[in-house]
Amino acid sequence: MRRFDRTPEPSGASPEPAPEGVRRFVVQRHRARRLHYDVRFEIDGVLVSWAVPRGPTLDPDVKRMAVHVEDHPLEYEDFEGVIPAGEYGGGDVIVWDRGTWEPYKGDDPAADVARGELHAELHGTRLKGRFVLVRRGAADAGGKEQWLLLHKHDEHAVAGWDAEDHPTSVVSGRTNDEVKADPDRLWRSDLPAAQASVELHPPVPPGPTDDELAALDDLGRAGTWDVFGRSVRLTNLDKVLFPSRDGEEPVTKRELVRYAARIAPVALPYLRGRPLNMHRYPEGAATKGFWHKQLPGHAPDWVPRWDNPEADAGETTTYLVVDEPAALVWAANFGALEWHAWTSLAAEPRRPTYALVDLDPGTSTPWEDVLLLARLHRDAFAHLGVTAQPKLTGRRGIQIWVPIAVGPDFDETRAWVETLSRTVGAVVPELVSWRWEVRERGGQARLDYTQNAINKTLVAPYSPRAAAGAPVSAPITWEELDEPWLRPDAFTVRTVLDRIAERGDPFRTVLTHDQTLPRLR
Repeated sequence: MRRFDRTPEPSGASPEPAPEGVRRFVVQRHRARRLHYDVRFEIDGVLVSWAVPRGPTLDPDVKRMAVHVEDHPLEYEDFEGVIPAGEYGGGDVIVWDRGTWEPYKGDDPAADVARGELHAELHGTRLKGRFVLVRRGAADAGGKEQWLLLHKHDEHAVAGWDAEDHPTSVVSGRTNDEVKADPDRLWRSDLPAAQASVELHPPVPPGPTDDELAALDDLGRAGTWDVFGRSVRLTNLDKVLFPSRDGEEPVTKRELVRYAARIAPVALPYLRGRPLNMHRYPEGAATKGFWHKQLPGHAPDWVPRWDNPEADAGETTTYLVVDEPAALVWAANFGALEWHAWTSLAAEPRRPTYALVDLDPGTSTPWEDVLLLARLHRDAFAHLGVTAQPKLTGRRGIQIWVPIAVGPDFDETRAWVETLSRTVGAVVPELVSWRWEVRERGGQARLDYTQNAINKTLVAPYSPRAAAGAPVSAPITWEELDEPWLRPDAFTVRTVLDRIAERGDPFRTVLTHDQTLPRLR
């Protein structure tokens, strides 16, 4: 039997127990290296499991081969989603059937399994009646035991019954293809089982209430603001953080905090689960800022965080992770004028979920040339059939984010983006330099693929930028590249919320991470 200190599957803490005397079973349709059905019985606190390549059947005249595999934690019983490529069981999973079961011969299922014969009566949505699992012989060279699974001749037997005639989940009604295209959960085999099922589309909380915003307005220069169910200590609220643009008032810390609270529900899906590099300007955007990655010891206990297990001496050990909206309010009060989330999740820091294209204009690059480079990339992505989305930097350039399924490492995504951008750059070589040093580029633009690296970040969607008027790194549509009004700093903390109210968030398309980058050579 499996040892939890040796197997790649997590053991987990004890989950919520079933009613006394009730045993659960689950069958998961699992597409890993090849399609199979995982038949799992709750026995003595774990899911004792068999992989059945052709699936169970109600036909009593058909015997199915079953391979006895590792026990799984009870937390895995209701998992439906994807397991990242390269991990144990990598692929997509649906809950094909589930219910309760009871032994109909013997009263010690664990001993029955050890003896090589388990008799189980199932009460599921699809599988009903009496089944038997029988060991055929000794384990093979890989240590796997070969068993047979069959249904008894009883009132639930159905001749010709085939699992593949029923390809949907009994939980969601979705097929494996549909779950793979838009998974709700990710199973992280390297985490404790109680944390391994990671929710990918958690509900977005509502914004601050009118009463909460009024309370912020009523605070003096400092005070405690109760917002999103948290008490956030605010300081220096009347300090000017962003110089004014012509004809406008400067932006104060109070206004930045207010913006952080209002934009948090929109920005949260792009920040959640990701370490955050904060670009801080405690004295305002007119002064020199600095990168602040280490979460300070004085941060409230409720502020979510990630401890980096790979941190070397002198490196950042604990990062802020904006898993709830109040954390973004706290960061704004901390002087973080810009928010730069990692392109990988803390759960898998070396596996990015985005490939990034950074159109970095040179000192002599006019805005029209930046737009030309963006349109050429637009055409390239359309030709490749790749989903990608452009975003204004809030400064001078444009960035393009390409959502990908967890799998490739940063070396692979960087190489892919380099190949793509060099192909695009070859169309207009007079506009592009591939030199690393700015002073060596002759004022030309750089298509910077090097941002595809661990802990190197591009500014997050809807983050302010440290410049006059508090411009925002605002997502745009591909069609808006042709609009005459478009400028890289077209939207500010004072205008972007109205845009979202009128047009919605065009960046939501990058939140579905099911895309595989096509070969370019």
